Amino acid sequence: MKQKIKFINTDKTRFFITLKERVDQYFIDNKISPHANFAMVFKTIVMLSLYFVPYILIMTQHFSPLLMWLSSMVMGLGLAGIGMGVMHDSNHGAYSPHPYLNRIISLSLTLVGGDNKNWKMQHNILHHTYTNIYGHDRDIDDKVVMRFAPQGKYWKVQRFQVVYVFFFYSIMSLYWTTAKDFIQYIEFIKQGHNRESIVGKIRTFITIVFWKLIYYTYIFVLPMLLLHLNFGQVFIGFISLHLVAGIILSVIFQLAHVVENTTFPMPDEKGNIQNEWAIHQMQTTADFCRHNWFITYFVGGLNFQAIHHLFPNICHIHYPKIAPIVEQTAKEFGIPYLYNQSFWGALASHLRIISSLGKKELTFMKVANSMG
Repeated sequence: MKQKIKFINTDKTRFFITLKERVDQYFIDNKISPHANFAMVFKTIVMLSLYFVPYILIMTQHFSPLLMWLSSMVMGLGLAGIGMGVMHDSNHGAYSPHPYLNRIISLSLTLVGGDNKNWKMQHNILHHTYTNIYGHDRDIDDKVVMRFAPQGKYWKVQRFQVVYVFFFYSIMSLYWTTAKDFIQYIEFIKQGHNRESIVGKIRTFITIVFWKLIYYTYIFVLPMLLLHLNFGQVFIGFISLHLVAGIILSVIFQLAHVVENTTFPMPDEKGNIQNEWAIHQMQTTADFCRHNWFITYFVGGLNFQAIHHLFPNICHIHYPKIAPIVEQTAKEFGIPYLYNQSFWGALASHLRIISSLGKKELTFMKVANSMG
């Protein structure tokens, strides 16, 4: 069992209380729900279609190998879109006020090879609660020979990680659909995160296996049986799909937390973080490219990451309207609202941090100071 973390609002700030009142008032004044609206429902159809329509065309139109390959890459775009803009909201309970509808929509994750329960544990609980706290936020854990936090283990080979990191980013969703869910299932039990009964744990494992079988049946078995393709032909499309999805998903999530000016705080010996949780989120999270409607649309509002972390139960379709409220309130309380103006600026910032973390002596003062 890992050390229990507790956030201590030592300054007795009313930042989050004030912010929440203002955001709630926004929905009251405009007489709208914080959940999905028609635009979000339409977007859901678009993202699901981006994945499943190319698959249907592959299965019915006798495409040439080139068209099958291109269609597989379009499916990769759809997979990323589903992950960022559909299942993300539903698994946060932000899509609908009705839990059963959120559960139904969250099946979009299991249909594309993931597992909801594991994802909620890693993302909703560990990442959202302990953002950028090494050893607790699994998103910044050491991965293979990659270092994402100043407190991570240093290897000499990491001086090249700014180059090879993209290879590992690209295989992220491939690893997710093949091994990650099973590895996390075991780790969460060992670490005490999964507190289900023995029967519950068995049921969870069977559920993971069940959905994996459905996924691999329609991805591999049906094309081989119905289209008379060999394993190699199907495998090329499968890999292409996941390379596209993996690089998009990995980069978008990294641009929100592993960039310049975000901090990587560590608790004291008692497990306390001397900060209000909401301010901790503002200091460990960065927005990017907020005025680009296409990026906002495709990444499911994850470029408004600070809002998402503060209000994960609000559908991302509302983030652009809420952003000025958050920014103004943060300014009044003297709290930074971290923001990169463009996607490329955010990516460059991420690469500088990755490069710095690949050195034994960290070169960015903000990162070095965050070591405590």
